[in-house]
Amino acid sequence: MKSTNWVMNGVLALAVIILYVLHFSGDAATSKQATMQAAGGTKVAYFEIDSIQNNYIFFKDVKDALQLKDMENAKQLAALKNAFSAKYQDLQKNGQYLSQGEVVARQQELQQLEKNYANTEQQLSHVLQEESYRKLQEVKKKIEAFILKYNKDKQFAYVFASNTDLMYYKDTTFDITSDIVKGLNAEYKK
Repeated sequence: MKSTNWVMNGVLALAVIILYVLHFSGDAATSKQATMQAAGGTKVAYFEIDSIQNNYIFFKDVKDALQLKDMENAKQLAALKNAFSAKYQDLQKNGQYLSQGEVVARQQELQQLEKNYANTEQQLSHVLQEESYRKLQEVKKKIEAFILKYNKDKQFAYVFASNTDLMYYKDTTFDITSDIVKGLNAEYKK
């Protein structure tokens, strides 16, 4: 039993030494390749999705356009809300001078304004959600298309987007974020 432990420890120590030598000998690209081959030959890379969101100009433009649309929607809803508030305050202020029929008519008008506000809010929200989805899918397709071109000579088996909630460990040796950001921005400027 003890001789088996010695043999296993010796094999593990030898493997660590080989990986150490392969990792620190030669240039960085050779070292990456050797490390990946030692790990089973599967080439894997990742990029930081938050860096793409913060540095990809097209994504920033899309985000800005969606925020502008959201602000326009908020202005439109505020105008409807203000119209309702003005009519409501007028009814509160002058209701005692109106006939019963006029009060009922104004209450119905207020209900219609409230219903109109709710419908408009729902419609604007739905349109914004659909536009956001379409635009974000466009961003995703551009990233995928770029990675496909980028990967022709790199030949990674997998390229992951790193999300802090999903990744527990990552070796920065395989981080291609800066290449992705530079390439995407270069393509977008064209």
